[in-house]
Amino acid sequence: MIQLCAFADEAGDALETQIAALKRNGISLIEVRKVGDKNVADLTDGEARATARVLEQNGIRVWSVGSPLGKVDLADAVAHMEKVRRVCEIAVLLHTENVRVFSFFKAENEPAAVKAYLAQMVAIAREYGLTLCHENEKGIFGDTVARVKELASAGVEGLAFVYDPANYIQCGQDTREAMAAMFDRTRYFHIKDVIAETGQLVPAGEGDGHIDELLARIRDTGRDAVLTLEPHLKVFAGYADIDDTALQTKYVYETNEESFDAAANAMRGLLIGAGYHAAVNEKGEHIWQAR
Repeated sequence: MIQLCAFADEAGDALETQIAALKRNGISLIEVRKVGDKNVADLTDGEARATARVLEQNGIRVWSVGSPLGKVDLADAVAHMEKVRRVCEIAVLLHTENVRVFSFFKAENEPAAVKAYLAQMVAIAREYGLTLCHENEKGIFGDTVARVKELASAGVEGLAFVYDPANYIQCGQDTREAMAAMFDRTRYFHIKDVIAETGQLVPAGEGDGHIDELLARIRDTGRDAVLTLEPHLKVFAGYADIDDTALQTKYVYETNEESFDAAANAMRGLLIGAGYHAAVNEKGEHIWQAR
């Protein structure tokens, strides 16, 4: 069984816009990254509670907090621990168990320090009953297959992992190698696709991320999986906060809502092609089941 999730801020800043985009595309889970003009890490207690309430009223469950934790220089890691604790407080208020994190900039030659600080972060999260999920991202310690494997195999106990094929491609990595190495250790998957030769971001299935093979592996292993759409098909309001490079895309969309819908439509096509059909579970959430 597969459930789709999404960074719905790619459809729009306003929570109402995000909810509408999720509903019309049959997506019941959200990875919260930005609400209104605020990053999720900057929400007040009241704003976090209000966000959770509105989402729940609309049948949307927070799967993960798409936090910026760990996207700082390693030299600033000590001071960063206060923000780790604050994001954990927000995650509890949003009624989720997962927090997406990174493994520091300017850290490629400091594996011991990276692991030590990540261990501190995991320990803080454990106090709140949360799981930290490390995403491979260009420029951080855990950007290559080898270094992500190092974190997973002899790294930080209790750290979970997010698999993002496009990020691996952008670091010159082979996604089939990454998939083979990390599939069994991955808590959930980000769906973003890119053409390796041109660097252009494209809807799922049109790039070199081998997302069809990922779906086949999920189906053939019989595991349940959550796939978060993070398409980056059009610049959105919070893009500059998460990436300082120019966004290269193959297609032009008039609005962010149009680009989000295109990403969701491409994902549905891949799921159908992989032998899945749409259904609703006992909670009333949209799911995809293998035939």
